[in-house]
Amino acid sequence: MKLLEYEAKNILSLSGIVTPRSSIIHQNDSAQLTFPVVLKSQVPTGGRGKAGGIRIVNDKDSLQQTINELFELSIKDYRPQILLAEEKLAISHEYYLSLVIDKPTAEIRLMAHINGGVEVEENPQDSFLGMVVSSEYMVGSNNNFEAAGERLAEYLNLPGRSFVLQDLVENLYKCFVTNDATLLEINPLVFTDNEKFVAGDCKMELDDSAAFRHDWKFEDKATEANFVTLDPGGTVATIANGAGLAMATVDAVSDFGMVPANFLDIGGGSNTETLVAAFRRITEYPNIQAIVINVFAGISRCDEVARAIIAAKKQITNLPPLFIRLAGTNFEAAADLLSQENIPILATLEECLAAAKQEVPS
Repeated sequence: MKLLEYEAKNILSLSGIVTPRSSIIHQNDSAQLTFPVVLKSQVPTGGRGKAGGIRIVNDKDSLQQTINELFELSIKDYRPQILLAEEKLAISHEYYLSLVIDKPTAEIRLMAHINGGVEVEENPQDSFLGMVVSSEYMVGSNNNFEAAGERLAEYLNLPGRSFVLQDLVENLYKCFVTNDATLLEINPLVFTDNEKFVAGDCKMELDDSAAFRHDWKFEDKATEANFVTLDPGGTVATIANGAGLAMATVDAVSDFGMVPANFLDIGGGSNTETLVAAFRRITEYPNIQAIVINVFAGISRCDEVARAIIAAKKQITNLPPLFIRLAGTNFEAAADLLSQENIPILATLEECLAAAKQEVPS
């Protein structure tokens, strides 16, 4: 589950991490703000700054026009329902700091870079500081946080700040674990002119499977779909229902000489919202040339899958070609819906794969 920036920062604040003074703007609000102010589009994707989704407004005269423009701006097929208005920070330096789960080792790792901001991904990988904060054998003891603070202060060239950084890492770790996060990224971590650390931006992802432990009321919803990345550089995405059919579909893609990017079992409780969310996740893979949909409906219904396909085609401008095999419950209704939109259904999985192969470079 991907949180919007303002949602993530609310969690950070509750964990003792400093964030900018802020307020939320809904459409048609009469905003009462102090200038200069930073307006940020609240969409669940990166690249907002480069896309024009973050704007500084210096006076009231240009405020409403900027608000209107941001609400109309689509970023990677997302259009905001709210904006975040924040104080403009007096920035001395911008750093990068994150916590992430290293799945192969079941460790929580801290990553840092001395230069944060929109170009952080262009820094060489070996220039990042990485350290284990906790693992099966060391679960966030004070000694670990003290060592992390010292290493971070040395790496960031901030002598005398190790105790402050120790507290920051400890609060981030507790926030990460308490909220069942899988990613917590502060970029930039701003060091202000008055020598305070402030979370200038925050990206946070939570574990959907832990939803039963929380009363989450975020814009994004925990999905019931079982979505697993197999190869982020894969060329074909797969959607199926039932773990067995989903695995067989992945294997069939491989047998046809293509590279499956994911495993996706939509289960029996999927709806248009969760399926469209799955399509959006698929479009985040950089090399997808085709999406193979293989559904034999029982508890799930073909017409619900068809409605999700139609919605995805209308809402996602960069959706790759779809190769669809449907059978089972409400097939006739699904076929009628897709026919009205000129979206073809193929008779077998083999036909889908053969057609997809034509789209995928060998």
